Order: sequence, then structure tokens, then C-alpha cells
Amino acid sequence: MKVGILISAVVAIVGSFVGSGAWVGTPIAEAAGGALSATSTLVAPAGPAFSVWSIIYVGFLAYAVWQFFAGPRQIPLRKPIAISMLLNAAWILAIQVGLLWLSVPIIVVLLAVLVRVFVLTQADAPENTLDAVATDGTMGLYLGWVCVATIANVTAWLVDIGLTAGATFWAVAVLVVAAGVGVGLAWFSGGAVAPALGIVWGLMWIAQGRLAGELDNATVGWTAVAASLVVGVYTAVIRAPQRRAVSV
Repeated sequence: MKVGILISAVVAIVGSFVGSGAWVGTPIAEAAGGALSATSTLVAPAGPAFSVWSIIYVGFLAYAVWQFFAGPRQIPLRKPIAISMLLNAAWILAIQVGLLWLSVPIIVVLLAVLVRVFVLTQADAPENTLDAVATDGTMGLYLGWVCVATIANVTAWLVDIGLTAGATFWAVAVLVVAAGVGVGLAWFSGGAVAPALGIVWGLMWIAQGRLAGELDNATVGWTAVAASLVVGVYTAVIRAPQRRAVSV
């Protein structure tokens, strides 16, 4: 399984190059008819938000190397983490071939797998700071970002099939849900920072897109700002003192 993690990380990273259009493939914002562009829906994050993937992919490599030398804490984590990496590549493939509808179940399953990983990481404390960063940091940030990406992805699909009535209302509703998820993750973990960072990052870029981007909507924009503040402040307030020394 150790080698499987390394292979999965490489597959995910190769997929990222395809999804960026750097070598081959089409940039995600332009693929699938532009359904996932920064102006496609009211909950689409502005373009710079996706730079978070660079950190996540570096984290994949760091984890792939770290887990070769890590202790027994990694035993239950390796399989779901490998699956999450492969699902990420599968999602990119689905978008590249224009199957927006298929990307929805893929990202929902990915989210479920990452929640499972998060629960497993909370069962045992990190072995050391390296473990906290490579495992908890990477997978927590990954989870937080995918929470926001799932909202954007599902909304893009609904708009693509013509369900556009009450767009502002539903955008506000899903942002409130995102805030609730962020608060729930913080409560469950005693204030883990990495998932909160992923969610706050995504929400703030949604806010930027609605308040300063081409698709203007002040109601959605300020709701996104409020949602990000709720998640960030709650996480900071509830963060357990025993987590501060090593865990993220």
C-alpha cells in the first residue's frame, strides 16, 4: 500500500497538469463548456482560488514520501487517502471529456472519502510536527477546499441542466450550509486549522467574485464573507490548547 500511495500521488499530479492545460488538456475553467468558470454560477470562486491546488499537490508528494517512514498511525489512512487521490484524477478526466454530470457523483464520493480520512486522523494524535503537516495539514486543507468545490460543482451542474430559478436564494442557502460544515469540522476536531483554511479560502474567493468580479451579486458576496468569518472565528475560539503544539 505504501507504493500504491506514491503511484496515486503521481497519477493525481499528472492529472493536475492535464486539468491546468499546461501540457495537454483544457484548463478546467474552459472545459465542459465553461460550466466551472469563475462566472458560471453565483457560488463559483474567482480564478485565483484554484491556486490552492498547488499546495495540495505538494502535500500529496510530501505525504507519499512521509508515509514510507511513518508509524502505525498511517495504516488505516493509506487506502482512503490513495482513493481520494485517484478520485481527484477521475474528476479531472470527467471534466476534460465534458461529462459534467459525472463529475458530481465523483466529487460527492471524494468528499465522503475525505470526511472518512478526517475522522481517522482525529482518532490518533500526529506522531510529530512532520506528520501533522504532511498528513493532517494536507488532508485537512484538501477536505476544506473540496467542501467548497462540491458546492460549486453541484451548482454548476444544476445551472447547466436549466435549474436557475431563485439563484440568489439558493446561493445564500448553500453558503450557510458551508459555514455549518466548517463549524462542524472545527467542533469535531477541537479546532483543526487546515480544514478551516480550505473552507475560508474558498468562501473568500466566492465573495471576491461576487463583489469585485464580472458576476456581481452583493447579497451572495457578503454572505460568503460572513460565512468565512464564522468558520474562521469559531475555529480560532474553539481550538483546544492541547492541539496547538503539534496538530493542524
